[in-house]
Amino acid sequence: MQILDSAHTTQQLPMAALIDCLEQMFIEGCEVPLRHNHKIAGQTGGEDGIVLLMPAWQTGKRMGVKTVSIFPGNQARGLPGLHSVFILYDATTGAPLAVLDGDAITSRRTAAASALAARWLSRPDASHLLVVGAGRVASLLPEAYRCVRAIQQVQVWDIRPESAQAMVERLQAQGMQASVATDLEPAVRAADIISCATLATAPLVQGDWLKPGAHLDLIGSFTPAMRESDDACFARATVFVDTPEALMKAGDILEPIASGAWDANRLGATLEQLCRSQHAGRSSADEITLFKAVGTALEDLAAASLAFDAYTATRG
Repeated sequence: MQILDSAHTTQQLPMAALIDCLEQMFIEGCEVPLRHNHKIAGQTGGEDGIVLLMPAWQTGKRMGVKTVSIFPGNQARGLPGLHSVFILYDATTGAPLAVLDGDAITSRRTAAASALAARWLSRPDASHLLVVGAGRVASLLPEAYRCVRAIQQVQVWDIRPESAQAMVERLQAQGMQASVATDLEPAVRAADIISCATLATAPLVQGDWLKPGAHLDLIGSFTPAMRESDDACFARATVFVDTPEALMKAGDILEPIASGAWDANRLGATLEQLCRSQHAGRSSADEITLFKAVGTALEDLAAASLAFDAYTATRG
């Protein structure tokens, strides 16, 4: 059994190859049961821990389980609040193949999935990317989008300007034309693609700011209490999701449904349907498109298999 730490896992997941790998997995399909959620009570400081178990498998190929431990009390200990590990198995024999860094898998496959959707949903001539957020996933979005569109200009906005500045400096060191967006509204109005990866609990992007032809990508809202966009975004846009689970758990979707601004019957397609050419995606140059993702264990399994195969190939 191989063990791939964060550096090795990241090294074996180049973004262009990962995007193509995710597309192939959505075409092939795999079994993805609902995730398990378990409370770990009695932690020091009074805050319960949570363990998530996310399994997926392709019969006769590979199977895997991602474990995510969330312990809010770790902040007082000076430790990260979240740890993640992925275990990859042979789905024919059940034999374990590898243990990989789950954080690297999650962040890279999340950015890759957003770029994959943009192949169908953003304008082919899109060149101006606005990243809302400056965390781990947000920092990977320019690299991912440059694999599917000729991005010439990147702007970064974050509630903490110093975080946006630090991200911009890293992008500039990589040779990208990047700058800090000090005012979110004009930055949204100018952008061809707006990709949000935050932990916001109140809308950041307003639908009235979206120009004709814009593509809005929403990554951060993965609980009913989280939102990155207002109802007008959904009222104006053709909406797509990564999986139907997004309709059940994302505040960005649940709130427009509750207010009547949007109806699930208006859903354009899932990412699987786009990959399988069951929906054409963007229908016109002026259409506003919106992609809401909450993540799926299918993507974890695809990324882990790609990393394992690449790693074993380098070792002969």
